[in-house]
Amino acid sequence: MGTHVVSTDEKTGMQALERLHETKPVRPGLVERVEFEYIRHGTLSLIANFDVATGKVICPSIGPTRTEADFAAHIDKTVESDPGATWIFVVDQLDTHRSASLVRLVARRCGLEEALGVKGKQGILKSKKTRRKFLEDPSHRIRFVYTPRHCSWLNQVEIWFSILARRLLKRSSFTSIDDLRSRVFQFVEYFHRMLAKPFRGTYTGRPLQA
Repeated sequence: MGTHVVSTDEKTGMQALERLHETKPVRPGLVERVEFEYIRHGTLSLIANFDVATGKVICPSIGPTRTEADFAAHIDKTVESDPGATWIFVVDQLDTHRSASLVRLVARRCGLEEALGVKGKQGILKSKKTRRKFLEDPSHRIRFVYTPRHCSWLNQVEIWFSILARRLLKRSSFTSIDDLRSRVFQFVEYFHRMLAKPFRGTYTGRPLQA
């Protein structure tokens, strides 16, 4: 037990593209040549948590959708991996990150017995604003920290998504969505063994010079 600070978001529309011909590898005087024609096998959505202290991706979820229920189920699974710990989730302001399902989940997991109200009418569940206030309450063992609007790039998991895209998704051929799912999980394990480390911010905040 302890405190986990994780950066959480969804990567939607991951395409299982099977290239019609094999990629030609690098040869002396020739760059890698990737087949441009492909077969579409469908798409998947990934919900991932980047642990900012260890640089590892924990409890990833992959499925065909990224609904309110999907995101709440992902958070529940993540908390269950260390149920007695404190969890701080850094997320953007997507509606599914301020949902009634999340409020109910946090209330249940934290043993809060206060009345939650009715969505769209009254109480904590009334609106996105009231739900957010509850979800980011620092007195809760499970809480959410929201990045400013249009600044989701501040969320560190977005950096990891770009690594996933460059090293796996853009360069590979997948025979099915099951193949895509399996290889994403394999990449997560490879990342843990070979690459995982905390990201270090290098932005100094200096204004651009004219």
